[in-house]
Amino acid sequence: MKLEVSAICAGKAANFRDEETSAIAKQPITGPVEIGTEGLEVDEQADRSVHGGPEMAVHLYPVDHHAFWRGQIGEHALLSRPGAFGSNLAVSGLTEAQVHIGDQFRLGSALLEISQPRQPCWKIEHRFGVKKMVAAIIASGRCGWYFRVLEEGTAQAGDTLERTSLGATDWSVERVFKAIIAGKGTQDELRELSQLESLSPKVRAKAAAKLR
Repeated sequence: MKLEVSAICAGKAANFRDEETSAIAKQPITGPVEIGTEGLEVDEQADRSVHGGPEMAVHLYPVDHHAFWRGQIGEHALLSRPGAFGSNLAVSGLTEAQVHIGDQFRLGSALLEISQPRQPCWKIEHRFGVKKMVAAIIASGRCGWYFRVLEEGTAQAGDTLERTSLGATDWSVERVFKAIIAGKGTQDELRELSQLESLSPKVRAKAAAKLR
């Protein structure tokens, strides 16, 4: 699997709502960008407790989902832009059902590994000015995902995102999201996820916390 990255996006923390700041407004970068274990060199995260860090270094929200959102909220201006959902990578042809926890991808000279689904928060709704988007993400499983960086490197728009190895093929990002974030996992599924080493420690802990 080899797909073109039409844009690589980054943002700076800025005033967002009241005293809150956010870097969700990602903009395309021109030219090569360094990708380190903490993410894109030029990218910021306002709240490092819920975004960023080694387990959430690079975010991908599928461009394919923009058509779904047009059906939900209409022709919103943000849906014509890469990075609308705070994504670092604009890629078409790849969704949560097609990728797994632990899948590895080559992007430029960097090597990335899928670490966890993205858990949606209120900032998506505030950015779009539309209520109930979080509920729609949870119901539909259109969550996006994060990569950890196994090998640092550089990449730029026009490079390819190429899957080089499969991870936990029983655990697509879609299935993990539904099991843990949407709360539909069986006890057996949650137990298995709590021990899945390629899943980020924070999400493994969420699975373990749901065990009875």
